[in-house]
Amino acid sequence: MSNPFHSAYLRGSFGSFAADMRKMINAPEMSDVKFIVGEEQKVVYAHRCILAYRCEAFRTMFAQRVLSRDAKEAEVPFVLSDVQPDVFLAVVEFLYTNCVMLSRDIALDVLTSAVEYGLDELQRMCVDYINSTLTVESACEALQAAVTYRQTNMKDKCLAFIEGHTKSIVKTRGFHELSDLALLAILQSDMLTIDEPDLINFVREWAHVNSVVLDKPVPEIAKDVICELRLFLLSPEELTILEAENKKDNLIPMDKIAEVWKFHALKKPSGIAAHLPRRRKGTRLREHHKYLNFYHK
Repeated sequence: MSNPFHSAYLRGSFGSFAADMRKMINAPEMSDVKFIVGEEQKVVYAHRCILAYRCEAFRTMFAQRVLSRDAKEAEVPFVLSDVQPDVFLAVVEFLYTNCVMLSRDIALDVLTSAVEYGLDELQRMCVDYINSTLTVESACEALQAAVTYRQTNMKDKCLAFIEGHTKSIVKTRGFHELSDLALLAILQSDMLTIDEPDLINFVREWAHVNSVVLDKPVPEIAKDVICELRLFLLSPEELTILEAENKKDNLIPMDKIAEVWKFHALKKPSGIAAHLPRRRKGTRLREHHKYLNFYHK
Protein backbone atom coordinates (compact mmCIF):
# COMPACT_ATOMS: atom_id res chain seq x y z
CA MET A 1 0.00 0.00 0.00
CA SER A 2 1.43 3.34 -1.03
CA ASN A 3 2.01 6.09 1.51
CA PRO A 4 -0.64 8.81 0.99
CA PHE A 5 1.62 11.32 2.70
CA HIS A 6 4.71 10.92 0.49
CA SER A 7 6.48 14.14 -0.45
CA ALA A 8 6.74 15.54 -3.97
CA TYR A 9 8.87 18.24 -5.56
CA LEU A 10 6.69 20.55 -7.64
CA ARG A 11 7.84 23.32 -9.93
CA GLY A 12 5.98 26.53 -10.61
CA SER A 13 6.17 28.74 -13.67
CA PHE A 14 9.78 29.59 -14.49
CA GLY A 15 8.67 32.41 -16.77
CA SER A 16 6.85 34.32 -14.05
CA PHE A 17 9.71 33.72 -11.61
CA ALA A 18 12.29 35.07 -14.07
CA ALA A 19 10.07 38.06 -14.83
CA ASP A 20 9.77 38.91 -11.13
CA MET A 21 13.50 38.52 -10.58
CA ARG A 22 14.21 40.71 -13.59
CA LYS A 23 12.38 43.57 -11.84
CA MET A 24 15.14 43.58 -9.21
CA ILE A 25 17.94 44.14 -11.74
CA ASN A 26 19.52 47.55 -11.20
CA ALA A 27 16.66 48.55 -8.91
CA PRO A 28 17.80 51.05 -6.21
CA GLU A 29 15.05 50.09 -3.77
CA MET A 30 16.17 47.46 -1.29
CA SER A 31 19.56 47.10 -3.00
CA ASP A 32 22.54 46.86 -0.69
CA VAL A 33 25.52 47.19 -3.02
CA LYS A 34 26.51 49.59 -5.79
CA PHE A 35 28.93 49.24 -8.68
CA ILE A 36 30.51 52.05 -10.70
CA VAL A 37 30.85 50.49 -14.14
CA GLY A 38 32.79 51.41 -17.26
CA GLU A 39 34.47 54.57 -18.45
CA GLU A 40 31.13 56.37 -18.23
CA GLN A 41 30.96 55.43 -14.52
CA LYS A 42 27.41 54.15 -14.69
CA VAL A 43 25.92 53.24 -11.31
CA VAL A 44 24.48 49.73 -11.13
CA TYR A 45 22.49 48.63 -8.08
CA ALA A 46 22.40 45.02 -6.91
CA HIS A 47 21.78 42.67 -3.99
CA ARG A 48 24.77 41.06 -2.31
CA CYS A 49 23.00 37.90 -1.31
CA ILE A 50 21.95 37.01 -4.87
CA LEU A 51 25.33 37.79 -6.42
CA ALA A 52 27.29 36.03 -3.68
CA TYR A 53 25.30 32.80 -3.74
CA ARG A 54 25.21 32.66 -7.53
CA CYS A 55 28.85 33.54 -8.16
CA GLU A 56 31.93 32.63 -6.13
CA ALA A 57 33.85 35.61 -7.52
CA PHE A 58 31.32 38.04 -6.05
CA ARG A 59 31.26 36.11 -2.78
CA THR A 60 35.03 36.59 -2.52
CA MET A 61 34.76 40.25 -3.50
CA PHE A 62 32.21 40.96 -0.77
CA ALA A 63 34.03 38.86 1.83
CA GLN A 64 37.16 40.97 1.43
CA ARG A 65 35.14 44.04 2.39
CA VAL A 66 33.68 42.26 5.43
CA LEU A 67 37.14 41.26 6.60
CA SER A 68 38.24 44.88 6.55
CA ARG A 69 35.78 45.60 9.42
CA ASP A 70 35.50 49.17 8.23
CA ALA A 71 31.84 50.23 8.17
CA LYS A 72 32.53 53.21 5.91
CA GLU A 73 34.47 51.08 3.43
CA ALA A 74 31.59 48.60 3.30
CA GLU A 75 29.38 51.35 1.86
CA VAL A 76 31.84 52.37 -0.87
CA PRO A 77 30.75 51.28 -4.38
CA PHE A 78 32.80 48.67 -6.20
CA VAL A 79 34.53 50.19 -9.22
CA LEU A 80 34.59 48.05 -12.36
CA SER A 81 36.19 50.34 -14.92
CA ASP A 82 37.25 47.65 -17.42
CA VAL A 83 33.79 46.36 -18.34
CA GLN A 84 31.00 48.01 -20.33
CA PRO A 85 27.78 48.71 -18.41
CA ASP A 86 25.61 46.72 -20.83
CA VAL A 87 27.98 43.76 -20.53
CA PHE A 88 27.95 43.88 -16.74
CA LEU A 89 24.15 44.18 -16.71
CA ALA A 90 23.95 41.09 -18.93
CA VAL A 91 26.00 39.19 -16.35
CA VAL A 92 23.74 40.48 -13.56
CA GLU A 93 20.66 39.48 -15.57
CA PHE A 94 22.01 35.95 -15.82
CA LEU A 95 22.73 35.78 -12.11
CA TYR A 96 19.22 36.95 -11.21
CA THR A 97 17.20 35.03 -13.81
CA ASN A 98 19.44 32.34 -15.34
CA CYS A 99 18.62 33.98 -18.67
CA VAL A 100 20.49 36.57 -20.72
CA MET A 101 19.76 38.88 -23.63
CA LEU A 102 22.70 38.83 -26.06
CA SER A 103 23.53 40.73 -29.23
CA ARG A 104 26.48 40.67 -31.61
CA ASP A 105 27.73 43.89 -30.05
CA ILE A 106 28.24 42.43 -26.57
CA ALA A 107 28.34 38.62 -26.87
CA LEU A 108 32.14 38.29 -26.95
CA ASP A 109 32.55 40.71 -24.06
CA VAL A 110 29.92 38.85 -22.03
CA LEU A 111 31.85 35.64 -22.75
CA THR A 112 34.99 37.34 -21.41
CA SER A 113 33.17 38.34 -18.22
CA ALA A 114 31.67 34.86 -17.86
CA VAL A 115 35.18 33.40 -17.99
CA GLU A 116 36.50 35.95 -15.48
CA TYR A 117 33.63 35.28 -13.06
CA GLY A 118 33.76 31.50 -13.51
CA LEU A 119 30.19 31.26 -14.82
CA ASP A 120 30.26 28.06 -16.86
CA GLU A 121 26.62 28.08 -17.90
CA LEU A 122 26.82 31.66 -19.10
CA GLN A 123 29.94 30.73 -21.06
CA ARG A 124 28.00 27.94 -22.76
CA MET A 125 25.12 30.27 -23.61
CA CYS A 126 27.51 32.86 -25.08
CA VAL A 127 29.32 30.23 -27.13
CA ASP A 128 26.03 28.88 -28.51
CA TYR A 129 24.95 32.39 -29.49
CA ILE A 130 28.30 33.32 -31.07
CA ASN A 131 28.44 30.05 -33.02
CA SER A 132 25.00 30.71 -34.49
CA THR A 133 25.65 34.35 -35.48
CA LEU A 134 29.12 34.25 -37.10
CA THR A 135 29.76 36.71 -39.92
CA VAL A 136 32.71 37.49 -42.16
CA GLU A 137 33.48 40.50 -39.97
CA SER A 138 33.17 38.71 -36.62
CA ALA A 139 34.68 35.29 -37.35
CA CYS A 140 38.32 36.12 -36.58
CA GLU A 141 37.49 37.98 -33.38
CA ALA A 142 35.39 34.99 -32.29
CA LEU A 143 38.22 32.60 -33.17
CA GLN A 144 40.63 34.70 -31.13
CA ALA A 145 38.31 34.48 -28.13
CA ALA A 146 37.92 30.72 -28.63
CA VAL A 147 41.70 30.24 -28.68
CA THR A 148 42.22 32.55 -25.70
CA TYR A 149 39.56 30.89 -23.54
CA ARG A 150 40.14 27.34 -24.83
CA GLN A 151 36.62 26.93 -26.14
CA THR A 152 37.12 23.93 -28.42
CA ASN A 153 33.60 23.77 -29.83
CA MET A 154 33.61 27.48 -30.63
CA LYS A 155 37.07 27.20 -32.20
CA ASP A 156 35.88 24.41 -34.49
CA LYS A 157 32.78 26.37 -35.53
CA CYS A 158 34.85 29.47 -36.27
CA LEU A 159 37.38 27.52 -38.30
CA ALA A 160 34.64 25.87 -40.34
CA PHE A 161 33.16 29.30 -41.10
CA ILE A 162 36.56 30.74 -41.98
CA GLU A 163 37.26 27.78 -44.26
CA GLY A 164 34.09 28.50 -46.21
CA HIS A 165 34.68 32.27 -46.49
CA THR A 166 38.47 32.50 -46.56
CA LYS A 167 38.85 34.97 -49.42
CA SER A 168 36.63 37.53 -47.69
CA ILE A 169 37.83 36.94 -44.14
CA VAL A 170 41.54 37.50 -44.87
CA LYS A 171 40.66 41.07 -45.88
CA THR A 172 39.04 41.95 -42.55
CA ARG A 173 40.46 43.94 -39.67
CA GLY A 174 39.85 40.93 -37.43
CA PHE A 175 42.28 38.86 -39.49
CA HIS A 176 45.00 41.49 -39.06
CA GLU A 177 44.40 41.52 -35.29
CA LEU A 178 44.77 37.76 -34.78
CA SER A 179 47.44 36.48 -32.42
CA ASP A 180 50.04 34.16 -33.90
CA LEU A 181 48.38 31.20 -32.13
CA ALA A 182 44.98 31.98 -33.66
CA LEU A 183 46.50 32.51 -37.11
CA LEU A 184 48.33 29.19 -36.75
CA ALA A 185 44.99 27.47 -36.18
CA ILE A 186 43.81 28.84 -39.52
CA LEU A 187 46.97 28.06 -41.47
CA GLN A 188 46.99 24.44 -40.30
CA SER A 189 43.72 23.80 -42.11
CA ASP A 190 43.54 21.85 -45.39
CA MET A 191 40.10 23.30 -46.11
CA LEU A 192 40.87 26.98 -46.67
CA THR A 193 39.18 28.20 -49.84
CA ILE A 194 42.03 30.36 -51.09
CA ASP A 195 45.03 29.84 -53.35
CA GLU A 196 48.39 29.69 -51.56
CA PRO A 197 50.07 32.76 -53.17
CA ASP A 198 47.10 34.90 -52.11
CA LEU A 199 47.18 33.45 -48.61
CA ILE A 200 50.90 34.20 -48.32
CA ASN A 201 50.27 37.82 -49.33
CA PHE A 202 47.62 38.24 -46.63
CA VAL A 203 49.88 36.66 -44.02
CA ARG A 204 52.54 39.18 -45.08
CA GLU A 205 50.03 42.00 -44.52
CA TRP A 206 49.20 40.53 -41.09
CA ALA A 207 52.89 40.46 -40.19
CA HIS A 208 53.45 44.07 -41.27
CA VAL A 209 50.43 45.33 -39.30
CA ASN A 210 51.55 43.51 -36.17
CA SER A 211 55.14 44.64 -36.68
CA VAL A 212 53.94 48.24 -36.39
CA VAL A 213 51.58 47.57 -33.47
CA LEU A 214 54.09 45.54 -31.45
CA ASP A 215 57.18 47.43 -32.61
CA LYS A 216 58.97 44.23 -33.60
CA PRO A 217 60.65 43.18 -36.87
CA VAL A 218 58.50 41.35 -39.40
CA PRO A 219 60.59 38.13 -39.25
CA GLU A 220 60.20 37.99 -35.47
CA ILE A 221 56.45 38.53 -35.70
CA ALA A 222 56.01 35.81 -38.30
CA LYS A 223 58.59 33.24 -37.16
CA ASP A 224 56.00 30.75 -35.90
CA VAL A 225 53.29 31.13 -38.52
CA ILE A 226 55.43 30.97 -41.66
CA CYS A 227 56.14 27.32 -40.87
CA GLU A 228 52.56 26.60 -41.94
CA LEU A 229 52.79 28.31 -45.34
CA ARG A 230 52.77 25.66 -48.06
CA LEU A 231 55.52 27.03 -50.27
CA PHE A 232 55.82 23.75 -52.17
CA LEU A 233 52.48 24.53 -53.83
CA LEU A 234 54.01 27.53 -55.63
CA SER A 235 55.18 27.23 -59.22
CA PRO A 236 58.77 28.28 -60.07
CA GLU A 237 57.42 31.56 -61.46
CA GLU A 238 55.46 32.27 -58.28
CA LEU A 239 58.43 31.31 -56.15
CA THR A 240 60.60 33.79 -58.07
CA ILE A 241 58.07 36.56 -57.32
CA LEU A 242 57.93 35.51 -53.67
CA GLU A 243 61.72 35.59 -53.42
CA ALA A 244 61.81 39.14 -54.77
CA GLU A 245 59.13 40.28 -52.31
CA ASN A 246 60.91 38.51 -49.49
CA LYS A 247 64.07 40.61 -50.00
CA LYS A 248 62.06 43.63 -48.80
CA ASP A 249 61.06 42.26 -45.40
CA ASN A 250 62.69 38.83 -44.86
CA LEU A 251 59.30 37.37 -43.97
CA ILE A 252 60.41 33.85 -44.88
CA PRO A 253 63.85 32.45 -43.97
CA MET A 254 65.98 31.83 -47.04
CA ASP A 255 66.59 28.19 -46.12
CA LYS A 256 62.85 27.51 -46.51
CA ILE A 257 62.80 29.07 -49.95
CA ALA A 258 65.97 27.15 -50.89
CA GLU A 259 64.25 23.93 -49.80
CA VAL A 260 61.44 24.58 -52.30
CA TRP A 261 63.90 25.35 -55.10
CA LYS A 262 65.56 22.01 -54.34
CA PHE A 263 62.22 20.28 -54.75
CA HIS A 264 61.65 21.94 -58.13
CA ALA A 265 65.10 20.80 -59.26
CA LEU A 266 64.75 17.20 -58.05
CA LYS A 267 60.95 16.84 -58.33
CA LYS A 268 61.02 15.04 -54.99
CA PRO A 269 59.67 16.59 -51.71
CA SER A 270 61.72 14.49 -49.31
CA GLY A 271 62.41 15.08 -45.62
CA ILE A 272 59.62 17.62 -45.03
CA ALA A 273 56.44 17.64 -42.96
CA ALA A 274 53.73 15.61 -44.70
CA HIS A 275 51.18 18.43 -44.80
CA LEU A 276 53.39 21.07 -46.44
CA PRO A 277 53.13 19.62 -49.97
CA ARG A 278 49.39 18.99 -49.55
CA ARG A 279 46.95 21.11 -51.50
CA ARG A 280 44.27 23.04 -49.63
CA LYS A 281 40.69 23.01 -50.83
CA GLY A 282 41.13 26.34 -52.59
CA THR A 283 44.55 25.62 -54.13
CA ARG A 284 44.65 26.03 -57.89
CA LEU A 285 46.18 22.97 -59.57
CA ARG A 286 49.65 23.49 -61.06
CA GLU A 287 51.74 21.28 -63.32
CA HIS A 288 54.34 20.45 -60.67
CA HIS A 289 51.73 19.23 -58.20
CA LYS A 290 51.85 15.80 -59.87
CA TYR A 291 55.24 15.35 -58.18
CA LEU A 292 53.81 15.96 -54.71
CA ASN A 293 52.92 12.84 -52.77
CA PHE A 294 50.23 14.39 -50.56
CA TYR A 295 47.50 16.49 -52.13
CA HIS A 296 43.73 16.70 -52.50
CA LYS A 297 42.53 15.30 -55.81
